[in-house]
Amino acid sequence: MPLVTTTEMFKKAYEGGYAIGAFNVNNMEIVQGITEAAKEENAPLILQVSAGARKYAKHVYLIKLVEAALADTDLPIALHLDHGADFEICKSCVDGGFSSVMIDGSHHDFEDNIALTKKVVEYAHAHGVVVEGELGQLAGIEDDVNVSEDKAHYTDPAQVEEFVTRTGVDSLAIAIGTSHGAYKFKPGTKPQLRFDILEEVSRRLPGFPIVLHGASSVPQEFVKLVNQYGGNMPDAIGVPEEMLRKAATMAVCKINIDSDLRLAMTAAIRQHMAEHPDHFDPRQYLTPARDAIRAMVRHKIVDVLGCAGKA
Repeated sequence: MPLVTTTEMFKKAYEGGYAIGAFNVNNMEIVQGITEAAKEENAPLILQVSAGARKYAKHVYLIKLVEAALADTDLPIALHLDHGADFEICKSCVDGGFSSVMIDGSHHDFEDNIALTKKVVEYAHAHGVVVEGELGQLAGIEDDVNVSEDKAHYTDPAQVEEFVTRTGVDSLAIAIGTSHGAYKFKPGTKPQLRFDILEEVSRRLPGFPIVLHGASSVPQEFVKLVNQYGGNMPDAIGVPEEMLRKAATMAVCKINIDSDLRLAMTAAIRQHMAEHPDHFDPRQYLTPARDAIRAMVRHKIVDVLGCAGKA
């Protein structure tokens, strides 16, 4: 099966009250763990690549890994650029075989965001590629995205209709209280998502697919494992998974998942090396790392996203 766009995926997800997982990939083991889980659960899948991943693994290697995943699973898979910073990187990914790109103009003012997003949409659509835009800014750090708390702001529902109409985007990432990275909420605080904003956005954009970034839940068992074997991660509270599941039953059709995968992989490697300090073959410690990725993705597909059996 060739790469697909997210158009049909999102239509089915919106109507079915579930979301598609958009999992960040950086190397072979991560791609394998994600796609094996999706195949086991017969789930549609979005593999997404950040600018940092392209620098680390190179575009051509990532493309070939995704091609291998398509051949191995025969699942509907979209290849998505996460947080494209400018027109040039989006164009490069469109020309390089991606089926979906995100242009993140959220740090610009409203008019400049519209102009940049529209430019990307016009080019991408001419090449059969779909586009995700963003309104509102999430706090946090992830690869090249670094937004301080004082510069983060919620999406203004009053702007969404004009933004979507003038840009022609196919999906929209909004800010309702999630944040990038593993450290989201301080212990003792009660994480909350602004479902009132989500409801108002969906009222103004009926049937239109909404995206959540920064939606990692920061599993504490992995934080403890990382710290047990030499790490020094502070306690952190992620987005409660029941809130993500609620969002998936509403207008949210795509939920980005990255930090959870990194934590699962790192915890598995640290544990293996602590228990087997004489091992030096990468296959020995990357096998449990891949298994941890697979288990995490299966959990997300079944218990959070609700997209098992929807491929």
